[in-house]
Amino acid sequence: MTASFHEVQFPSNISYGASGGPGFNTTVLTLASGFERRNINWSLARAQYDVAHGLKSQDELNVLIEFFVARRGKAYGFRFKDWADFQLPFLGDPTPVMMTTDGTTATFQLRKVYQDTGNSYTRTLNKIVSGTLTVYNNGAVTTDWTADLNTGIVTLGSTTKATTGHVISATCEFDVPVRFDIDELKASITDYGIFAWGQIPLIEVRV
Repeated sequence: MTASFHEVQFPSNISYGASGGPGFNTTVLTLASGFERRNINWSLARAQYDVAHGLKSQDELNVLIEFFVARRGKAYGFRFKDWADFQLPFLGDPTPVMMTTDGTTATFQLRKVYQDTGNSYTRTLNKIVSGTLTVYNNGAVTTDWTADLNTGIVTLGSTTKATTGHVISATCEFDVPVRFDIDELKASITDYGIFAWGQIPLIEVRV
């Protein structure tokens, strides 16, 4: 855990009702001819979410207030489950290949490839959910590895590392590293036992 990141997950029952997802930053310049010149400012996506709609009860609001205060508003990042995209691979897709052993390389970074016709995007997975990571050696489950669940780096054991030409693949669940994008959590009482609140934005952080 770094000084500005807490390895705790945002309450998943609240994140279940959140809205949001990945975003990019692109500058579009329209020329006099009507043609466009587009500049990609971010090579990597940066997700944003609003968790206000995930609150469904006073108890959940109480939990959110405690979580918000513990993070000191924007000060500390934390893990967030994006229910729209939290599995490697997507359900029904083949198990993704991470590396092929060469007798020397011992580590690999967990990653997810989003493949479209004629293009692809590779996402580094840093925040792996405990108990969900499975590693395969030539299609068979292996336990000859260790992993840092806070960085997504897997280290092969000596036996597997010594092989050559073995296909190593992996499946897991992962979180998104985020922080609150507000320093004030504003809620109001509209009637006895009825509460209201505005947006509660989260934004992805680079780790």
